[in-house]
Amino acid sequence: MTTLRIAEIFGPTIQGEGALIGEPTLFVRAGGCDYRCVWCDSMHAVDSAYRHTWATMKPEAVWAELRRLSGDRPVTVSLSGGNPAIQDFGPLIALGRAAGYRFACETQGSVARPWFSDLDTLVLSPKPPSSGERVDWGTFADCVEAGRGARSTVMKIVVFDGADYAWAKEAHARHPELPLYLQPGNPEVDPQTPVDSQALADRLGWLTETAMADRWFAPRILPQLHVLIWGNRRGV
Repeated sequence: MTTLRIAEIFGPTIQGEGALIGEPTLFVRAGGCDYRCVWCDSMHAVDSAYRHTWATMKPEAVWAELRRLSGDRPVTVSLSGGNPAIQDFGPLIALGRAAGYRFACETQGSVARPWFSDLDTLVLSPKPPSSGERVDWGTFADCVEAGRGARSTVMKIVVFDGADYAWAKEAHARHPELPLYLQPGNPEVDPQTPVDSQALADRLGWLTETAMADRWFAPRILPQLHVLIWGNRRGV
């Protein structure tokens, strides 16, 4: 019987980034990840040291909580983490889709899952050099293929510096068929540290100006809206 490791379930709030930015959303944050990005802002859902804080739940229990939070009104549900692809969210998606809910999933593209094809939006977010991780592009291509049945599959990349920017152009060249979203990274991940809004604005300006100077018009360049509004508060 399917069980899920869940770090937290929260919302409704707005999606803060990527293709669904601004959309009312419920979040299911999975516990566990196969990456350890140096600038990860959700280590409470990644590191097994926090396993004692994760709930082991059946899909039906997760679905009941989503219905409670939404007041039984269909809304988009975002599966995030950690890496939700290391678990089987297929049964949960089936329960929600039958009731008119929409499902999005964000994953780095390191594990391909059959249930990707049942999503409304699959966000593949390969991690650039600043993360300290390396992308297996063969497995990433498997994830793209697994998501062929999804209504939409997009690529989202966080950019911290010039090396990340150059890498993002190479990543897009590998998969030009995927709509591309870029956003400046937030290096401050401590939830107790106030966000420097001006520094965030400056990084967004740099990323925009760099892409325009290159006449690189493929990506949509967006802020991390949730960081600007709520800062580094965990769980948003």
